[in-house]
Amino acid sequence: MIGIKYITSYIPRDFIDNVAQGEKFGESRDYIINKIGAYRLPRKLNGQETSDLACCAIEKLLNKSDLLQEKMEALVVVTQNGDGHGLPHTSAIIHKKLGLRQDVATFDVSLGCSGYVYGLAILKGFLQASGLNSGVLVTADPYSKIIDPQDRATTLLFGDAATATWLGEDAIWDIGQPTFVTDSHRGCHLAVNGGKLHMNGWQIFNFAAMNVPHQIAIMLDKEELAVEEVDLFIVHQGTAAIVEAIARKFPTVRERFILDLSTTGNTVSSSIPILLEKYYKKPSIKRVLLSGFGVGLSLATILLDRREEPHVND
Repeated sequence: MIGIKYITSYIPRDFIDNVAQGEKFGESRDYIINKIGAYRLPRKLNGQETSDLACCAIEKLLNKSDLLQEKMEALVVVTQNGDGHGLPHTSAIIHKKLGLRQDVATFDVSLGCSGYVYGLAILKGFLQASGLNSGVLVTADPYSKIIDPQDRATTLLFGDAATATWLGEDAIWDIGQPTFVTDSHRGCHLAVNGGKLHMNGWQIFNFAAMNVPHQIAIMLDKEELAVEEVDLFIVHQGTAAIVEAIARKFPTVRERFILDLSTTGNTVSSSIPILLEKYYKKPSIKRVLLSGFGVGLSLATILLDRREEPHVND
């Protein structure tokens, strides 16, 4: 059974002081820390491309895990801000930079903040359907490429990062069946126009606050689980306010909803795996629910279950 074996992340060292940036817009430190949730936002270097961030995350994966480069059979990249104009696909550029074998399957998935959950389902299904055993799912979506620094609605939120997740046999975590929501009539509220990102924050907040708790309830009902039987809830780290609004719907397990974006901000499809990397090796964590939401407007939710005898190499 294909599942999650290892996760690594790459967060650039350069960053923006978000408190100082907020002051330019007349926002208080309290607002930046407690509502936005991020006091600094990582930024890629000038000249650094999406593929470069991805390569850093993959190289960490190869260095820290048992994955051998010659054993990679598939590379899937979740991004909506790939290299150049998206042609050739960013996964092919990464393939060249890493010197991977010619028989490695590569393709991109154009999704935003729901992309990691979608990506898990896509890569797992692709490997199983193709008779393959080992693939890497990358998230890399540096929004600094499309943010107007004078736009308060976006520049205070987003950080750059990339992650790499190894999927294969003899895994630590089983990947369940996801649920999906697409509200395309509201997709215009988070879109790129004229090369810059435009966002209606209230619409995104309302979409998440209304739909994410409902989808969590649907997932729990489908799996015949009580909410207390889930050890950890990792929802997309859009803002602190969004995460807390979702968590309040589940008062008996509110403390199990992770809020941790103070030094990363909203890293789009990377926000969930960045947090999952911090917890997935802990033996006490047996069941994790993931839920990503954003561009589209889209929402994807999935359950991960730890296997009885996990094997992890640190």
